[in-house]
Amino acid sequence: MARFYVILTVLFVAFTIFSLIDCIRTEQSRVRALPKALWAVLIVLLTPFSGILWFALGKERSGRAPVSASRGGGPKAPDDDPEFLRQLGADTQRDERIRELEARLAELDDDQNNSTSK
Repeated sequence: MARFYVILTVLFVAFTIFSLIDCIRTEQSRVRALPKALWAVLIVLLTPFSGILWFALGKERSGRAPVSASRGGGPKAPDDDPEFLRQLGADTQRDERIRELEARLAELDDDQNNSTSK
């Protein structure tokens, strides 16, 4: 039974350290409910429950969809995004212009090679 308590204590300490490091490294803009410094103090004082609260309530999830997209306000797929489609058109035009310039340079290079070899 003593071995169980030792393992449980080690797990609590590891979880507390993990929670504290995550709290410290999280950007201030992603912290919810309480100030970041107060979360850090709570994580240390109320082990392991505050670590669980930190992950459940204190930190905004990064995988969450933006509010406008989840409410149907934004594009859902790249082919529905007008900005993405404009960018594709600009990329195509730029590639075509580069090909034309390369062809002109090749012609000029051929003309210079022919004139110097004569």
